[in-house]
Amino acid sequence: MSVTMTTDRFEELVSEALDLIPPELARAIDNVVVLVEPRNDEEPTLLGLYHGIALTERDSHYGGALPDTITIYRDAILDVCETDEDVVHEVMVTVIHEVAHYFGIDEDRLHELGWG
Repeated sequence: MSVTMTTDRFEELVSEALDLIPPELARAIDNVVVLVEPRNDEEPTLLGLYHGIALTERDSHYGGALPDTITIYRDAILDVCETDEDVVHEVMVTVIHEVAHYFGIDEDRLHELGWG
């Protein structure tokens, strides 16, 4: 059973999750746009996606690049949650997970850290 939630409330949760990033890390985030979309067309069950060049892979040729994107997929997250509290938790985990990719942390390490 999935949860129903307004788009505004969901976007508020994404914003709140971003606010949980420690200030010293938040200051290091540059040239990134966070989007909320209903679903990923290619992988409808995907909860989030980082697309761009990780901070650890940027070099002197990076200048002028389009912004990286972190997309959080609202309907996919709502599908896997049973309560509003589940949504709050899943949004937080998904946002932190995708921001970690920006910092160059791979899937295996995220799973080791409990953010898989």
